[in-house]
Amino acid sequence: MAPTTQRGTFTPGPGANGAAAILSPDGCDIATKSKDVIEGLKRLYTTKLKPLEKKYGFDDFHSPLLSDADFDAKPQILMIGQYSVGKTSFIEYLLGQSFPGQRIGPEPTTDRFIAVMHGEEARTMPGNAVAVSPELPYGGLSMFGTAFLNKFEAAQLPCKLLENITVIDTPGILSGEKQRISRGYDFTQVTRWFAERSDMILLLFDAHKLDISDEFQRVIEVLRGHDDKIRCVLNKADQIDRQKLMRVYGALMWSMGKVLKTPEVMRVFIGSFWDQPYVFDDNAQLFEAEEKDLMAELRHMPQNAAVRKINEFVKRARLAKVHAYLIGHLKDKMPTMMGKEKKQRELMDNMGEVFREVQRKHNLPPGDFPNLDEFVKKCSDRKFHKFPNHSVKAIQEIEELLSKDIPKLMSMLPKRDGSSANNVDAAAGYNPFATPATGWELQARKHEFDAVFKTLRVDAAGRASGAVCMGPLQATGCPQETLRAIWDLADIDKDGFLDADEFAVAMCLCQKAKDGDEPPQELPPSMVPPSKVKMAGPPVPV
Repeated sequence: MAPTTQRGTFTPGPGANGAAAILSPDGCDIATKSKDVIEGLKRLYTTKLKPLEKKYGFDDFHSPLLSDADFDAKPQILMIGQYSVGKTSFIEYLLGQSFPGQRIGPEPTTDRFIAVMHGEEARTMPGNAVAVSPELPYGGLSMFGTAFLNKFEAAQLPCKLLENITVIDTPGILSGEKQRISRGYDFTQVTRWFAERSDMILLLFDAHKLDISDEFQRVIEVLRGHDDKIRCVLNKADQIDRQKLMRVYGALMWSMGKVLKTPEVMRVFIGSFWDQPYVFDDNAQLFEAEEKDLMAELRHMPQNAAVRKINEFVKRARLAKVHAYLIGHLKDKMPTMMGKEKKQRELMDNMGEVFREVQRKHNLPPGDFPNLDEFVKKCSDRKFHKFPNHSVKAIQEIEELLSKDIPKLMSMLPKRDGSSANNVDAAAGYNPFATPATGWELQARKHEFDAVFKTLRVDAAGRASGAVCMGPLQATGCPQETLRAIWDLADIDKDGFLDADEFAVAMCLCQKAKDGDEPPQELPPSMVPPSKVKMAGPPVPV
């Protein structure tokens, strides 16, 4: 196919039009209503979680204490990729204009982290000033020192789109070990810090020179635990023809499978995200459909901000609970008089066994435990006999927070009508790689129910027992008899447990019952999760 000079008709639109594509009036209303939920999270953190974090030194081992600015922060997009894959150009394309401090070129141009945010006038703020500003959620970056803050800045500009989101541009990931060391700060750990606070993580790849360097691989590995936020973008896909694009796409999926070591297929958006004409127009229709899908995800970010914050809050609370158990356990193992140093060395050398003992004793999920090597490293300069004792009351506060307070907050979230942000129907006719739509009625709200399910104690198969599910189901306010009927409907495989999909069905039925709908005699086909279709009964004849 000969090169073309025409670009497809669909673009996100610069300026005000671009903002309209990101946040609709309904979305603005939902985002406003979600502020009550955010205020509730602040209260829970101040009254229940923060005291435990202070008592057991959580900030010394994991991440700094949270401020109000962390809760009030706008939804954030984190851009990650090797140099010259088009990260900065993507941001310019999204905003419809350039931003202060941007540099674009084929060589490694962006040498710093840049937080692109809304401001009354176009200007840049140096990293040290950004880190001490009480209005900005970047105070925690001070832990990385001046060497990093000198390579961090905020770019402010008047842009309607940035009133609702913030975009983080990052330095291009390098291939050489020497260049990595010369950064002067731990790039991987800084990326992890931003990832924890981001609502979406875009991994950008250049279709023309696909490569995953060692440092890029390390960065992707520290993103584990944030899989629900990660999206891949195969950029500059217009520079190769259709046959080569198929090969590059296959190579990317194979490479990501090797790095992530997971059977799930990651969502990949294919296109050319800048304002230049397509080089080859073989796949112009595909690129436009993919772009619409990506913009749909971005459009729902502000609407889902409260759910994301709850999800991250729950992760933090579960980690803090495990941390408290570990610290209390180490203190209990220390002698009261003689041999303290010897016992501490023994515990340090056998920290893996300590983890397993705490897990067995308190029936904790292994996924809630911190990285073993990092925990041992943080323990090396501390005295175990000075650790605080185990506090039953503090743990009970966290248990109550996870089982009762969080589900109540979830029930306050405003409902949104419309299709899921992950709807791929528009692209199904064009994209040979698109995942077929399931038509599951709960798909649009599944992430809300998942956030609650992640607070529950599950077995090795990822199932929660009836006793564990009792708290969030009762928090919906449904009568006992109604809950009994709902459980029978939701437990599709009749094993006495609920997995994440079945729990979503149960929560949805509870909310319907609360709105005045009686539980049905049989679960409607539209509510049966795709993973349970074969269990729900014989197939419907066509």
